[in-house]
Amino acid sequence: MTEDKPKPDENQDEGKLPEIEEKESSRQLTGTFGDTEISYTARAATQVFEIEESKASFFYVSYTQDDADPATRPVLFCFNGGPGSSTVWLHLGLFGPKRMVFDDEGFKLGMQGKLVDNQSSILDVCDVVCVDAIGTGFSRVHPKEKEEEFHHFKRDVEAFSEFIVRYLNRNDRWLSPKYLAGESYGTLRAAAIARKLFVDRGVEFNGVMLISAILNYQTSGIDIGTMMVHPGNDLPFALYLPTYAATARYHGRLAKKYQSMALREFLDEVEAFALSDYWLALAQGDLIDQKTRTKIAGRLSDYTGLDPDYIDHYDLRIHILRFCKELLREEHRTVGRLDSRYTGIDRVRRGENIEADPSSDATTAVASAALNDYLRREIGFQSDDVYEILSLDVNRRWDYEDFKNRYVDTSEQMRELLSRSRGTRVLVANGYYDLATPHFATEYTFSHMGLDPEVRPNVRMEYYEAGHMMYVHLESLDKLAAALRDFVTGSS
Repeated sequence: MTEDKPKPDENQDEGKLPEIEEKESSRQLTGTFGDTEISYTARAATQVFEIEESKASFFYVSYTQDDADPATRPVLFCFNGGPGSSTVWLHLGLFGPKRMVFDDEGFKLGMQGKLVDNQSSILDVCDVVCVDAIGTGFSRVHPKEKEEEFHHFKRDVEAFSEFIVRYLNRNDRWLSPKYLAGESYGTLRAAAIARKLFVDRGVEFNGVMLISAILNYQTSGIDIGTMMVHPGNDLPFALYLPTYAATARYHGRLAKKYQSMALREFLDEVEAFALSDYWLALAQGDLIDQKTRTKIAGRLSDYTGLDPDYIDHYDLRIHILRFCKELLREEHRTVGRLDSRYTGIDRVRRGENIEADPSSDATTAVASAALNDYLRREIGFQSDDVYEILSLDVNRRWDYEDFKNRYVDTSEQMRELLSRSRGTRVLVANGYYDLATPHFATEYTFSHMGLDPEVRPNVRMEYYEAGHMMYVHLESLDKLAAALRDFVTGSS
C-alpha cells in the first residue's frame, strides 16, 4: 500500500512564513530480522515546525512494527554526522530493512548501489527512525537564506531535540523505551541531545549508541580548517598510534614478529608503549636527549612501518594524513582515513597529504544510487529536490562558537547524563582501522570523564576489525547487530 498525503501544520501562523506542506509516503511490508518475521510500515516523510522565525522541514524514514503496543515497543532515533552527512550510512548500512551490497570484507562490488535484505537489522526488537540533519538529505529550512543558522552546534542540537519531541507527540511514543544512535560527529550530537532532552524536556533514554565516537576534539587535535594538529597538543599522536599500527599490520608492512601476532595482542603492546615511553618522550619536547629520541623513532618505525628517518624528520609526531600518504608511498598507493584497509591512487607520489579519501570514494556513490532508488521506487517518495548525501558546504560553514578558545567537547554532557539518569546505558562501537575516530582516543575520553563507579558499568565498549563504517564488513555487521540487539533487549 502506498499513501501520499500532505499534512499542513495547523499550528503555524499563515502568511508569516512561506507555505510548505508536509509530505509522506508509506508502504506496509514484511521482513525477517534476527530470525523473526515481522510486518512493518516503512514511511518516508517530512516533519515541519517553526523554530525562531524559521520553518524546519526534517526529512526522515521510519520503520514501525504493525499492531505493536507503543507503550512497550522500543523506538530508536538515528543520525550520521559530518557535519554535513545525511543518515544514508546508518540507514542502508546498519538499521534499515535493506542494506548496500559490498563483498564480505566491505569492498565495492559494483557501481549500481544495489540493495539486499538486511537480516541483521534490529527491527525485530526496535522501531527505527532515520533522521537527516538540516541541509542534508531532503531536510531544509524555509526561507532558504535562514538555513545557515542551523549549521551551528547549538542550533543543530535544538532542532533535532524539537524533532524528537514532536515525533513522540504525534506518534504516541512517550511510554516507549527510547534510544539514540549517532555515528562520528553524530555521537557528539547524541551526547548533547540526550542531556538536553533529559534536563529540559523530561525525555529519558534507555540507551545511547555511539558508533565511531568522538566526544572530545582534543583527542584528535585537528584544526577544522587546515586538518592539521594544533601545536602543543601531543595527545593525538599517542592516541592515533595503535590505529597506525593496526593499519601497517593489515597492509603487511611490519616485521614477521608483529605480523604473526593476534591483532588484539599486538595492540595491547602498542597501547602500553603509547602511554608510557612514547608519551614521556612527547612530553619532553625539545629537551629530549638524542639517545632517547633515536630509540623512540626506532620503536615507532617497528609499529608503523615508516622509516625512522622520516619519523625523526617530523619530530616523532606522525600526522594522520601524512601517515595515509607515506605508508604505501613506494607502491604508489595511499590508505583511507575513514577505513585504512582501503587504498587509493594519487597523481604524484610526492607530497604530505592524500588527494582524497579512498574509503569515502568507495562508498559514497554506492550510497547515493541506492538511497535515491530506494526512496522513489520502493517507498514511493517522489521529489525533484536533490538528496544531499554529503554536503561539503554544510561542513565548511559549521559554527562551533559555543566552544570558543577551547576544544569541541560534549564528554561532560555525557558524564552529566549518566550521573543524573542512572538507568541510561551507552554502547560504544569502535573500528580498529578507523583513522577518523580511533578506538584508543575514544577509550581515553571515557576514562577521563570522571564517571562515578556506580554508573561506569553502564558504558560498554565493542571492537571490530573494520573501519569507521564497520558495518560494511559482513562479519563486523553481524557482530555489531548482535551487540545492538542485546543492548536493546537488556535495557528496555
